Amino acid sequence: MFQGSMVAIVTPMHEDGSVDNKSLEALLEFHLDSGTDAIVIAGTTGESATLDEKEHCKLIADTVAMVERKIPVIAGTGANSTREAIELTGCAKTGGADACLLVTPYYNKPTQEGLYQHYKMIAESVAIPQILYNVPGRTACDMSNETTERLADISNIVGIKDATGDLDRGEDLIKRLGDRMEVYSGDDGTTLELIRRGARGGISVTANVAPAKMHKMCAAALAGDFEAAAAINEFLLPLHSNLFLEANPIPVKWAVQEMGMITSGIRLPLTPLAEQYHQPLRDAMITAGVL
Repeated sequence: MFQGSMVAIVTPMHEDGSVDNKSLEALLEFHLDSGTDAIVIAGTTGESATLDEKEHCKLIADTVAMVERKIPVIAGTGANSTREAIELTGCAKTGGADACLLVTPYYNKPTQEGLYQHYKMIAESVAIPQILYNVPGRTACDMSNETTERLADISNIVGIKDATGDLDRGEDLIKRLGDRMEVYSGDDGTTLELIRRGARGGISVTANVAPAKMHKMCAAALAGDFEAAAAINEFLLPLHSNLFLEANPIPVKWAVQEMGMITSGIRLPLTPLAEQYHQPLRDAMITAGVL
């Protein structure tokens, strides 16, 4: 249903932390011009954890309106409360999103059966395509491949963003799911190799900074031209690592600001990128050809 380079886009903010819609519109135009294959709005990189429900719903609807159906909009609607996740997912459907991305419930550490029931209830409650999102390093909750395989039988659960960074586990997931669900990389450093093993693309932080190269790399890999994809990815490798010098999205917001596309607005408890990391990230951006 979705494939290629899907940007987990930052949420531009004014210095006071309010959402900057003018900069958002310019960012979206930048991605449309750069070949980005889908916009993932209000995800982890979009500081979803600090958005209230009204802001969250408005951000999704505004993005859909700005993109004008030129590429898909996938809305982050996960929560550690099943009820809240259903409300946000319903809001995304009303706002016109093409699909929703639902992170595993963080902090409360559900069992595998709890995860299955959580996702099953959301899917049954809101008739919109849904993509699961497993990022145990961030949520302290790891959804097993077996649980994901169970969820593949639910018709509107169409994919999973695997951000474990474990290629063998990702390959096992791809084999288990077959044509019932798509697998997308959620780890930029291993996206190329996971596509080689059968993934359909990546939901990317790096694409915020180098969208054209990420699009071309994913397109080449999906076409089976792994030599060309590897040549492009070589320029991106320093970004893949340096965009995580501090917690995401601290470095990527600094990088997009360095490109002159947003201001330094970021919401507490996140703070601006520490001075010691400015030059390493700047160097990575120069290597990638974006500065």
